[in-house]
This record gives sequence, C-alpha cells and structure tokens, in this order.
Amino acid sequence: MSTLDAAGRPGAPLPFPRRLWAMAVTVLERPRYFIPFLVVLTSLGLWLDSLGGLGWQIALSVVAWVVLIAACVPLGPLDRSRVFVVVVVATTAELIFSTLFGVYDYRLGNLPLFVPAGHGLVYLAGYRFSQTRVARVHPRIIVGIAIAGALGWGILGLTDWLGRVDVAGAIAVAVLVVFLIIGRAPVLYAGVFFFVAFLEIWGTWVGTWVWHEYVPGLGITNGNPPSGAAAGYVLFDICALAFAPAVLAAWRWGARRIRPGIPRD
Repeated sequence: MSTLDAAGRPGAPLPFPRRLWAMAVTVLERPRYFIPFLVVLTSLGLWLDSLGGLGWQIALSVVAWVVLIAACVPLGPLDRSRVFVVVVVATTAELIFSTLFGVYDYRLGNLPLFVPAGHGLVYLAGYRFSQTRVARVHPRIIVGIAIAGALGWGILGLTDWLGRVDVAGAIAVAVLVVFLIIGRAPVLYAGVFFFVAFLEIWGTWVGTWVWHEYVPGLGITNGNPPSGAAAGYVLFDICALAFAPAVLAAWRWGARRIRPGIPRD
C-alpha cells in the first residue's frame, strides 16, 4: 500500500504501522469483512476462555475491549453513542439477571470483563449486517427469515426435543417477533438475532455460561440457551436508538463546558 503524488503516480509505501491500521479499518468498517472476522473472533475467544482461569479471562477481555474501541473509530458520533448505551444497559442487565437473580451463570462464577465489550460488538454485528447488500436489497426477506427462525426455534423448544421444555424462551420469542414486525430497525434486529443465535449456541456448548433450568422466582422452565435470548439483545438496541441522541447531546454540552471553544454542531 502506498500514497499517490500530485500527478497521481504511486509514491513511497506507507510505514508498516499505518499500513496495518489501514487494513484494520478496512476490516472493521466493511460488513463483508467485519462479520466473518467477528464470528471467528467470538468462536476462538469463547473456546479459549473455556480452557483457562481468571488470568486468561482477563487477557481475552483486553482483546475484546481493544477490538470494540477500534471498531468504534470509523463510526460517527451518534453510532458511537449507541454503542455506549448498549454497553451500559446490557451490563446493568447482566448484573441483575446473572449476578443478582442467577438466571444464568458464567463458568468462573463472575461477570467476565469481556461481556460488556461483547454486547457492544453484538450491536455492531447487527449494525454492519444491516449495511450488507443483501440486507439493503431484500430487507423483508431477511426479516421474514429471522421471524421464521425465531418461531421455529421457539416451537421446537416447547417439544422437549432440545433437552428442556423452553417456556421462557417461547415467551421471549413472542416479544422478539413483535420487535421484528413493528420495530424501528427490523433489519438490524434480524442481524442481531442471527448473531446471537450463533453466540448462545456456541457459548453454552463450550461451557462459557449455562442457563438454569428454571427462572428463579417464577418457576418457568428455561432452555440452555433459551430460544428467545435475542429478545434481550434487541431491547438493548432499542434503548440505544432511543437514548443515544440525548447521550450525545449531554456529552457535547459537557465538552463545551470544559472547553468553551468547541463549536456547536
């Protein structure tokens, strides 16, 4: 990779760090590269997490956060704010449903530090998927496939064929389908559903986390993973779309208070 001179001819090659960053930006901002990269990263990361202890988990968490921060660099301010809202809301939900109520448990009994970053990456997976050519050309087909997949999984979960009678998952599937039909960004939600389906199946299979058979306090049976797990992720995305403009406005107001020279836009 090299620069061009004033006449449009190839100039001196870019320094290696700049070439490396240019390649990274290409992967992180182009959906056809970012989504496969994220699938490979997630598959490898969750598998490696199942092999080690806390130190190994922290190392993987550093990688997850570095990737998330780098993936946010090519984004505009509003999209960065949406990622921020997703991370905050999802982490709060994790603390409530995993740490406090014990609906599911992580392998080491803690909340891994890569989980908040992972939620941001899941949002970006859906966001980048919505930018793919197939999603832009055939949005109704994409959403229809997601609805059919969610309903099929939910019905299958009620039959005990997957090892548990997944009542909680079926209820969440109903909510997810409503989001997909009348939601503000159904193609993004469909992309999140596809990625979360892969994430939940792989994560529970390698043992990174496990869902309890009964929802504590309700006695409703739950799958491992539940068929409607993506409903929670889509709810985080809905919060991001709703609250990110206010978060961005607050950030800019605070920045102007600290540095009065920052222009309004």
